[in-house]
Amino acid sequence: MQIEKGKTKVQWNAADYANHSGAQQAWARELIAKLDLQGIESLLDIGCGDGKVTAEIAAHLQAGRVVGIDSSEEMIGLAKSRFSSRAYPNTLFSQQDARNLSFSQEFDIVFSNAALHWVIDHRPVLAGIYRALRPNGRLMVQMGGKGNASQVVNVVNEIMQQQEWQEFFQNFFFPYGFYSPEEYEPWLREAGFTIVSLELKPKDMVHENKEKFKGWFRTTWLPYLQRIPAGMQQTFIDLVTEKYLMINRPRQQGEICTKMQRLEFTAKK
Repeated sequence: MQIEKGKTKVQWNAADYANHSGAQQAWARELIAKLDLQGIESLLDIGCGDGKVTAEIAAHLQAGRVVGIDSSEEMIGLAKSRFSSRAYPNTLFSQQDARNLSFSQEFDIVFSNAALHWVIDHRPVLAGIYRALRPNGRLMVQMGGKGNASQVVNVVNEIMQQQEWQEFFQNFFFPYGFYSPEEYEPWLREAGFTIVSLELKPKDMVHENKEKFKGWFRTTWLPYLQRIPAGMQQTFIDLVTEKYLMINRPRQQGEICTKMQRLEFTAKK
């Protein structure tokens, strides 16, 4: 997805993201299993990114359909090229902002994985989801929650304050909506949902090696990197990695672990 803060718009490298989002895909598979799909549902996938998770959902909906939306033109373009309507006739990809959903009582399920933390104000998102669901429809979401990747955030904040980098982060706002269950519950109820479950779940994101960690940072910490001149971005990534590994030594086989917090909830209309 894209996030706008003032006049800042994140531009994704969709192919690079697709190559460094294995953990997000694994988490999505856990959620898909919890959906207990019957194969006839109509499902909306918000923040579908490169489309690989949407395509996996489509395989479970032989007599149903799935619509994948993302606000990133680059992501939707890649999804359409990799998962064509000819190969996936029950799948549609569309560029659309989660804050301005255009659907009305079209879906049995709304699903979102590792995407909605790119939005700060979730009230218009939840209102749009409620409209998009049919009566008795359900919502299942997992995204970054309060404290997500806190050690990485702390390292990045420390580097941002260094003289070499300060000028690039003037008037910078934290770009992610990482919320606790206590913060999120009133928004769900205000939108009209009945909450089934709402909890913060700790998860480890394991990178195979240092280069995989750098690839994850390069493809998901774009609000920071895109403030820095292109010729200096790799230096920033290397510095973040170096400092992070000082407090989180690689495992015996070279894997690097990042402690994540995921806000996961299910709700019904």
